[in-house]
Amino acid sequence: MTPNQTSAEAEVVLFEGRPAVIPGLGALLLTIVTLGLAALYFVVRAYGVSYKVTTRRVILESGILSKRLEQVDSYRIKDYVVERPFGQRLLGTGNLVLHTMDQTTPEIVLGGLRTDVVALYEKLRASAEVERQKRGVRLHDNE
Repeated sequence: MTPNQTSAEAEVVLFEGRPAVIPGLGALLLTIVTLGLAALYFVVRAYGVSYKVTTRRVILESGILSKRLEQVDSYRIKDYVVERPFGQRLLGTGNLVLHTMDQTTPEIVLGGLRTDVVALYEKLRASAEVERQKRGVRLHDNE
């Protein structure tokens, strides 16, 4: 934090982590049927993705050997979708889909989150609104 930056302006981490190894009931059943072999695939897939959601931006890093880093500022998020299918609700996971104004990344899917997805959505939505107000950004529907 710089000397002329107040604590209210500091970037706060709302969520940081990886998706759940077994994100839903379907993955759990597949793991059981294959006697655990499918779990190897799910572990590699989960450890190849990293999420960081802050009050100012959403960062998605993916890849095992080659890495790809996608970042979208929170004020550029125009719509949020919380997905909690039955199988994921049983295992305590959920998805957060973000539709953005970013041309290179129009949609970010944070899948298999092991957290309260609705609470994360509320925090991210509120912080995005604060960022939009700070920057004077307005969203318009083109219908």
